[in-house]
Amino acid sequence: MSVEILDGATIVHFLEDEEAFNNSVVNRFACLDTNNDGLLSYDEMLKELQGLRVFETHFGIDVESDPNEHARVYASLFIQFDHNLNGTVDLEEFKNETKQMMLAMADGMGFMPIQMVLEEDSFLKKAVEREYNKVTA
Repeated sequence: MSVEILDGATIVHFLEDEEAFNNSVVNRFACLDTNNDGLLSYDEMLKELQGLRVFETHFGIDVESDPNEHARVYASLFIQFDHNLNGTVDLEEFKNETKQMMLAMADGMGFMPIQMVLEEDSFLKKAVEREYNKVTA
């Protein structure tokens, strides 16, 4: 993890750079697709969904919550990715929903820089790295 400064524009610029965004999505998808069938099952996506930290409450500290609630929320998130509701997520579905989620984050952040703790391999971290590399080039 690292502490980074970013804003909505950082995310939008990353999404607009189709090559950088698509490469990141393809790489993440390949890591998640443990059986290499070109589709993500719920089990393959569960760790990624858990990484969204929807149950985090305060400064990275989790509270105990109902396991049934966790299951419902993660199933609901999986359905957001599974656009055709066939029980699996293909690369296009994964890319489209990831883009929509990132646009929502950018919209929520606005254009005032904020400081965040980011996972090293997260899409947000990749957006920050891309922005940094553009500035220093």
